[in-house]
Amino acid sequence: MKFLPSDFAKLAATVVVAALPAGAAWADIKIGFNVPLTGFAAADGKSALEGAKLAIAQANAQGGVAGQKLELVVYDDQASPKEAVPVATKLVEKDGVVAAVSGSYSGSTRAAAAIFQRAQVPYVVSYAIHPDITLAGDYMIRASAMGEVQCRGGAKLTQNLGKKKVVVITVKNDFGQALAAGFKEAAPKLGLNIVNEYEYGMADRQFGPLVSKVKADNPEVIYASGYYFNAGPLVSQLRAAGVTAPIIGQEGYDSDKFIEIAGAAAEGTLVTTSLDRDSDAPATKAFLADFRKATGAGADMVAAASFTAVNVVVEGLKKTGGKGGDALKQALATGSYDTPIGKLAFNDLHEVKKDLQVQVVKDKAFRRHSVISDPVLLAPPSKAK
Repeated sequence: MKFLPSDFAKLAATVVVAALPAGAAWADIKIGFNVPLTGFAAADGKSALEGAKLAIAQANAQGGVAGQKLELVVYDDQASPKEAVPVATKLVEKDGVVAAVSGSYSGSTRAAAAIFQRAQVPYVVSYAIHPDITLAGDYMIRASAMGEVQCRGGAKLTQNLGKKKVVVITVKNDFGQALAAGFKEAAPKLGLNIVNEYEYGMADRQFGPLVSKVKADNPEVIYASGYYFNAGPLVSQLRAAGVTAPIIGQEGYDSDKFIEIAGAAAEGTLVTTSLDRDSDAPATKAFLADFRKATGAGADMVAAASFTAVNVVVEGLKKTGGKGGDALKQALATGSYDTPIGKLAFNDLHEVKKDLQVQVVKDKAFRRHSVISDPVLLAPPSKAK
C-alpha cells in the first residue's frame, strides 16, 4: 500500500472531515488515540496529534472507509501509566473504538496495551520502543523500530565512525533502560568497549557531576538516551565543559525543541530515528510538504510515526470493510506499507522490519547522515526466538 498524501493539508485542522459523496452512510468508524497533551511530554504529544489528524483528514477526503467517515477519538494520557489505563478503558467501553493508536511514550503505552489486548482491539504503536508492548499479545503492532533494534543501530553507527571507547548515559525510565540494555549487549559483538555508564532522572536538567565524570573518562563516543527536554541540557553542558566526543542519541532527540534547547551545542549530534528529512521517497516528500501546509511547521519523527500508524489502521480497515477484531488484526499484520518512515512489514511478533535512519544536526536542522540497512543486525525478535 502506498501512503502518498495529496494536497489535503488544509483539511487537517479538524479531526473529522465531511468529505464523503452525497448520500453516503455517515456512521462513524472510531479510532482511539492516546497521546500526552499536557505534562512533560506535551510538545511531542501535540506533534503526534497533528500527524494523526492529517492522516484522518486525508482518509476522509478520499472517501473514508466503506461509505463511512473516520473519527479520531483523542484522550490525554499525560505520558503516565496511571492515566493511560482509564483512557484505554474509556476508548474500549465508552467509545467503542474499532482500533486504537498510541501517540505516547513507552510507559503509558505498556499500561494501555493490556486493556486493548483483553478487549481484542488492535493497537498500533507509533513510536514507543519498550519490548514488553508487543509481548502483551497479538493485537499489538509496532510501526517504528523497537528499542533493541535502535540501540543495535547506535552500536553499528559507533563502529561505522571508527570509534571503540564508549560512555553510556541512560535516562532512568522504560525508554532509556531498554536502549542501554540493548546497546550493552550489542557493543562487544561489534568490538566496542564501554568504559563507563551513568544514569540520570527524568526531571534532571543540571548535569555538572555527571559531565565532570564523562570528561574524565575521555570517551571516543557518548551514547546518551533521553528526550529533547533533558537531552538538550545534557548535550549543552557536555559541550560547555569541553567534551568533544560525538554524541549519539535516539528518537527522543528528534524534535526541533532539542535544537532550540541545546542551541549551538546541538550541532553535530547524531540521532538514530525513523524519519529521513532528505528522503527522495514520494511518500516522505509528500508527507513533509502536507504537514508543513497543515501546521506551518516542519514535521518530526513523532508526527511522521503517528501519521504512519493511523494510516496503517486505515489501510487495514479498507481490507475488512470497516470491521475490527480478528479480521482487522490479521489485515494489519500481513500488510506491507509504503510510508513516510519507510517501507514497513511486520514479523510474527508484529514488530516492524525496516531500515534505520541516522540524522545529524547541521546548520540548526536535522539532515541526513546515513542509513543503516543491515537486515540481520536490524532484525527484531520473533516468536521463534
